[in-house]
Amino acid sequence: MDKKMKELEEKIGYTFRDPALLQTAMMHSSYTNENHIPKHRCNERLEFLGDAVLELVSSEFLFRKSPKMPEGRLTRLRASMVCESSLAMCAADIGLGEYLYLGKGEEATGGRQRDSVTSDAMEALIGAVYLDGGFTNAKEFIHRFVLTDLEDKQLFYDSKTILQEIVQAGGNGRVSYRLTGEEGPDHDKSFCVEVKIGDAVFGSGKGRTKKAAEQQAAYQAILELRRQK
Repeated sequence: MDKKMKELEEKIGYTFRDPALLQTAMMHSSYTNENHIPKHRCNERLEFLGDAVLELVSSEFLFRKSPKMPEGRLTRLRASMVCESSLAMCAADIGLGEYLYLGKGEEATGGRQRDSVTSDAMEALIGAVYLDGGFTNAKEFIHRFVLTDLEDKQLFYDSKTILQEIVQAGGNGRVSYRLTGEEGPDHDKSFCVEVKIGDAVFGSGKGRTKKAAEQQAAYQAILELRRQK
């Protein structure tokens, strides 16, 4: 195992019995394509497995934590915890992007910071821990690195709705979003959006879709409103 993988093990507090699993979890498809490695060796299969383990663990966590919460709210809350943006936040907390094996093209276009890449790697890492150390170790990893700061993650996931409710309750004018720019080629475009309350700009966001950029902008606007209070 190379030095970077050992460093990652220390960060997550788990030592792999089979180091190849960790390396596979960090291997993006762009790397396997570029190095003529068979497609099944990239992290997508581990991502598939990790997604299922994450859904089970987060479902059990919410079921036990909120015994009176109805099914619909449980489903929405789970979605906020395991969505791409939330998992990308978790990946950023441990600097997961630094440890990825990427192809040169993906590297050059900012793949190490791309939410879709790092969130997938987070799920692949969960899958690798599960295969290597069983359910208990995977559950411990998820509780430590994913099921944290839930209020903040839910706020981010529901930010457009929450901002609308705050503004309506305060009678402070209308919320509106404006596309301010687009970056990158068509296959890898990102959008820049600003949000206004009345005539004043309260936040800006950037995302792979207009909706994601609006969510980011709304989240920043909520934080700004809190600061002003």
